[in-house]
Amino acid sequence: METFTLRALRVNRGLSLEEASKILGLTKDTLASYELGKTFPTVPIIKKMEDLYNMPYDKINFLVDDNENIVIEENKEG
Repeated sequence: METFTLRALRVNRGLSLEEASKILGLTKDTLASYELGKTFPTVPIIKKMEDLYNMPYDKINFLVDDNENIVIEENKEG
């Protein structure tokens, strides 16, 4: 199953760290901590992330991948 990191989802959506953190009601440091895999968001925050990124929880990779691909292909055929 293909998953996407929080950073990839944010960048693909065209949001800066500051913009996304404001929408989610977080500080930039908190969102950065989630994106770096240092801390894990609560369920209410995860639900906000699902809505913001239009991505279900099981497709969001909360672990950092050094080989992360920032661009998400919308019409990718599997």
